[in-house]
Amino acid sequence: MTAPDPGNIAQRSLRQCLCNMAALLYRQGHVLETVSSPHRGLDAGALRRLAEAERNWPGHQRTLEQSKAATYNIQRRFVLTDLGRELLFEMFGEGAADIA
Repeated sequence: MTAPDPGNIAQRSLRQCLCNMAALLYRQGHVLETVSSPHRGLDAGALRRLAEAERNWPGHQRTLEQSKAATYNIQRRFVLTDLGRELLFEMFGEGAADIA
């Protein structure tokens, strides 16, 4: 039996975080373009509401940031990076990562 590849585990974890993020955003009334557009993003209040609605959100957010799939834009809003948008596109299709 071979040991699990850490790269595959990290990518699977990142994809799970993106999937959970998409579902949580939808439940909170957001669209994926909120985080896929570098000019939009989630402000501190929206991030706090996500954490209140989903106790696992802070861990997902941390994973997204540490993997460089998400960051903060110039307005200090949480957005996906090119890596995050690329994975989002692979998972949910072209429209998911369209930038308005």
